[in-house]
Amino acid sequence: MTQQIPSTEPELAGVRNFRDVGGLPTADGRRVRHGVLFRSGHLAHATEEDTAFLASLGLHTVFDFRNAADQKLEGPDVELPGTRNVNLPLSDPADGAEFWKMVRDGETEQLREILGDGRAAERMITSYRTMIGARTAEHSQVLAALADDSVPALMHCAAGKDRAGLSIAVTLLALGVEREAIVADYLESNATHRRYRLRRSDGSAPPERSPEITELLSPLFEARAEYLQAAFDAIDERWGSVDAYLEQGLGVTPELRARLEDRFLE
Repeated sequence: MTQQIPSTEPELAGVRNFRDVGGLPTADGRRVRHGVLFRSGHLAHATEEDTAFLASLGLHTVFDFRNAADQKLEGPDVELPGTRNVNLPLSDPADGAEFWKMVRDGETEQLREILGDGRAAERMITSYRTMIGARTAEHSQVLAALADDSVPALMHCAAGKDRAGLSIAVTLLALGVEREAIVADYLESNATHRRYRLRRSDGSAPPERSPEITELLSPLFEARAEYLQAAFDAIDERWGSVDAYLEQGLGVTPELRARLEDRFLE
């Protein structure tokens, strides 16, 4: 029996971008149940009150999509009683480590060189397409776990926007949720109170940024429909349809999909 969260979204002091994915509509008129699938930023800085709330959800599994570099910077998730923590990195620990160090610590000229003239947005689009094509094993593992016994579940990465956002999107596609609803939920990460708080490589808060640096960094920290659309395009281009992607790319059988629907839809 799953815990129903309150109708008003909780204000968590140390966890960014938390929300219940329940209520989203499917193409056949059903909806995702409340209290079975959650998303957020990392749980490393959860306060005692945050931890108590998260524990009240009765979570079976927390999927942590951060890599080793993320965990070194932010720390491990808080432990929740009776909850299984599954670390499933969706980016190589060495991939982009120097890039993100430059983002956190870099000077204006350096950032201008690597992020200016649309290069930041291009990097995000490429990342989303790559995660779809190169991370089929990880997404397959998540869906199989959800269909088996890993519910209620919470998915997070660092900010809860990109790696967790895409994994939530894949899960919602498997449930038959309409793409427009998936995009709308994804864009909720843009709310000011949900935004990831950037820290320096030593863990300290960065100084106030200049308008130019803020503009250069904004494509990295915004949820943009074009990013998720790039993932959808990658599915359509490689597999031809969502059904083919699920079946051929992720090994989702009709039986597994039926179990997912039974667990998550009402």
